[in-house]
Amino acid sequence: MPRTVVDTPIGPLGLLASDVGLQAVLFDGRRVRPEGSSPVLDEAARQLGAYFDGELVTFELPLDLHGTEFQQRCWLALASVPYGQTVSYGEQARRLALGSDAARAVGAANGRNPLPIVLPCHRVIGADGSLTGFGGGLHVKRFLLEHEGALLPLG
Repeated sequence: MPRTVVDTPIGPLGLLASDVGLQAVLFDGRRVRPEGSSPVLDEAARQLGAYFDGELVTFELPLDLHGTEFQQRCWLALASVPYGQTVSYGEQARRLALGSDAARAVGAANGRNPLPIVLPCHRVIGADGSLTGFGGGLHVKRFLLEHEGALLPLG
C-alpha cells in the first residue's frame, strides 16, 4: 500500500492510499514509513498543502473508505459541513435523518473517521459549543477551526 508523510503546521501527517483512493490520514506521521508512490498520494499532499496555505476549502480526492454502512454515511456527511462553520453532533444526526437522539452514535462513527481534515470531523462540536473528542487532540481541533475562521484565536 503506497504511503507518504506530509509536513504540516500540525505536525507530520501520514497518508495511505490504495489503487482506488485515499484510505487514511494519520496524525502521527512519524510512525509512517514512506513506501511506493501514487497519483492519489501526490494529489492529497498537494491539496493538504493548499488547505494549510489557506488556498483550498474543499477537498476533491478519490476515497477508499472501509467501515460499516452507517460509519461511511456519517463520514461522507462531514464533507457537507462548510469550511469555517461548525455543527453539533445532534445537527449532523438530524442532517442524516436519524434524529438528534442519534448524536452519540454519530459521534462514535466520527471518532473512527479514517480521513480527518479531508472529511472534516473537526467541524463537529458539542451542542453547547464545546470542543469535544478529536483523534489529533483538542489543541489540533482548535488550531484547525481557528485556521478556518470558525473560532476566534485564544489569547
